[in-house]
Formats: sequence, structure tokens, C-alpha cells
Amino acid sequence: MDNGDGGHRRNSPVTLNVGGHLYTTTLSTLQRYPDSMLGAMFRGDFPTTKDSKGNYFIDRDGTLFRYILNFLRTSELTLPSDFSEKDLLRKEADFYQIEPLIDCLQDPMPLYPPDIFEQIVELSSTRKLSKYSNPVAVIITQLTVTAKAHSLREGICKNFTKWSKHMMDTRDCQVSFTFGPCDYHQEVNLRVHLMDYIMKQGFTIRNTRVHHMSERANENTVEHHWTFCRPARIVVD
Repeated sequence: MDNGDGGHRRNSPVTLNVGGHLYTTTLSTLQRYPDSMLGAMFRGDFPTTKDSKGNYFIDRDGTLFRYILNFLRTSELTLPSDFSEKDLLRKEADFYQIEPLIDCLQDPMPLYPPDIFEQIVELSSTRKLSKYSNPVAVIITQLTVTAKAHSLREGICKNFTKWSKHMMDTRDCQVSFTFGPCDYHQEVNLRVHLMDYIMKQGFTIRNTRVHHMSERANENTVEHHWTFCRPARIVVD
């Protein structure tokens, strides 16, 4: 293969016949990863084969080569949501020795073993504030724990009787506490104790977020959310 050095040659069209499928690209695209098989092939490091029409011929899966070529063009792997030939594509990437693509196709290590799942607890604090009072007055505050773990909800009901007058009926995997204008400061105290209790049950904070919104002309609502998680073993009956 003749090795020209000019930029015009690197940007000239090159047609490949891959397993009977024709693809047209540029030399610069094919040489994007110099250490790959295609980089070596179009650098002239080993002989090339051409078909009867003068196209460079590669005896590989022509259908899957579209994903190889698109990766060479963008350095990003984009596959259809229903793509089911990842193992075959991994073999093609290995044949072409495109290391970044091989890395993209590696199966990620699972976060937990197959018999372990993740339990989630959500803690949310919703506070309605008066817009026009100075200082800002709290109208009502609600603290809610959402968890599928029955033992955690039951433990909260048993261990937080100090706030039982503020506790609402538990439903839909939730335990809620409501505080009015005169006792809203207790919500902060309860929140600290709840977070400590949840973490002592083996949960760790995954993320936090704050959301501000206005529902009425005279009110602002501020929501704080905390997500906790812990691994748990799957019990098979």
C-alpha cells in the first residue's frame, strides 16, 4: 500500500468491503487508533487484500462493522436499546484490537453478589414558609420516612414515642410526623435522631437534594430529601 504523507490523502475517501458490506470513510478515521489492526493495516505494516473492484477487503462480520466504524469516527459507543449481539461485537473489537472499544464493551462488575440486593430508605422534610412575615414564619413542617423494610418502620414507631403525638398513621411503607407553627423546631431535633437511627441500622447516605417551590401566593415550600441504602441478602423460601 502506498504511504502518502499529505493531509489531502488522509482525508481522501477509502472504501472497504467487509464481509460483502461496503463502507466508505477516510484514511484518518481508519488510523484514529494507530496501535489497532486497522491503524497498522493502513500504515502499510502488513499486506492488504482488495476485491475485484479495488476495494480493500476484510473477511469479517460486515453488519457489525458499522458499530466499529462509528466508534472510529466519534470515539463513542452507541448501540440500539435492543442490541443483542454484544458478545459478537466484543470479538470483532478484539480482532481489530481497538483497546478503547474493548474497554467500552467490558461487562461492568456488579455492585453486589447475585444473592445480595440494595435496600433503600428515603427521608424527606417538607416545610411550608410564610412569604411575607419577617422573620420568616414556619406554617407547617412534615417529616416522612419511606422504607419497604418493615423492621425499620416498626423500630421507628417503637423508639420515637417522644414524638408520638406528631406521628401520623403509617401507610404505603411510610411513617410521617407533622409539626405546627409552635413546635416546628422539634422537627430538626427529630430529623437528627432519625438520621442517626437509620445509619445505625446499617444504612449509608447515597445522596441529598433540596427543592424549592411556590404553591400559593402567600407560601413557599422547601423540601429536603436524603436517600440511604444498605445491602441485604435475598431470602429464598
